[in-house]
Amino acid sequence: MAQARDLVQLRPEGLYCPAGDFHIDPWLPVPRAVITHGHGDHAREGMGEYHCTPGTAPILRWRLGTQRIVEHAHGEPFELGDARVSLHPAGHVLGSAQVRIEVAGEVWVASGDYKRQPDPTCAPFEVVRCDTFITEATFALPVYRWPETREAVADIVHWRRACEARGEAAVLFCYALGKAQRVLAEMRAFDEPPPLLHGAIAAGVEVYRAAGIDMVATELVSEQGARADHAGRLVIAPPSAAGSPWLRRFRRAQQGFASGWMRIRGNRRRRNYDRGFVISDHADWPDLLRTIEETGARRVFATHGTTDALVRTLRERGVDAETLRTSFGDDA
Repeated sequence: MAQARDLVQLRPEGLYCPAGDFHIDPWLPVPRAVITHGHGDHAREGMGEYHCTPGTAPILRWRLGTQRIVEHAHGEPFELGDARVSLHPAGHVLGSAQVRIEVAGEVWVASGDYKRQPDPTCAPFEVVRCDTFITEATFALPVYRWPETREAVADIVHWRRACEARGEAAVLFCYALGKAQRVLAEMRAFDEPPPLLHGAIAAGVEVYRAAGIDMVATELVSEQGARADHAGRLVIAPPSAAGSPWLRRFRRAQQGFASGWMRIRGNRRRRNYDRGFVISDHADWPDLLRTIEETGARRVFATHGTTDALVRTLRERGVDAETLRTSFGDDA
């Protein structure tokens, strides 16, 4: 059970560090926020000031507009109140970070979202030793185990070519920040026509290109003309475009979704996708357990997702584990 002397406490506004007088990814406006990454459930508008990595700063400006932002390089310690804070790579999306907090020799790490798989669009996850680890649990069930990303992207290419043979477009839905750019970066290994982008995807791609991330060439759907034949083209769009009037321009198309949720076949059927591709920016079950063990944490808080199985498994291994109820959402 959480204790009054804990370095990080759950408040109505979000995760709060009393020693440093700051919140981590707060969901209500606060004077000072340390932001792990730019997804909407972790970076919200209305904070007095935002502390984040240089990779996250342009994402915040893109999604939130003008803000007071203080940038800290990965691994560079800084002082907030009585807390010594540093941000370490989380391997989730561009600029993503874990928050390390040290007070009087005690160390806590709030992971934000993270993954251990290689990703050419962001720095790889760094194991940070700590006394207490706050871990995400988005996919914390043994059934969630990821294939190699390049295998999943190869499946997307094969699917696009099969659609071409049938005179169809291949519309792939994926999240606009992180997932789309990761797919485009992995596609450099294939000789493919330039994918077409929905406008919401293109905005994030431009932010990544400005940060120096190498991806395949792309074109905009909006530049193709009203009479364009999209047969045989891979079209990347956000999930919000599924079922929208925007899709009517593709007279014949198959629809696919790239997400860790596609590991469960029933999820694809319920959402009426023709194809599902298992690509996630979160840790799968083996990597969650491996990461928690490697941190050396004697105490673990699991937040967001399926925490019960993870907490039970950790307790069976002798770790002091419990669930931490937060407002973080779905960007899987």
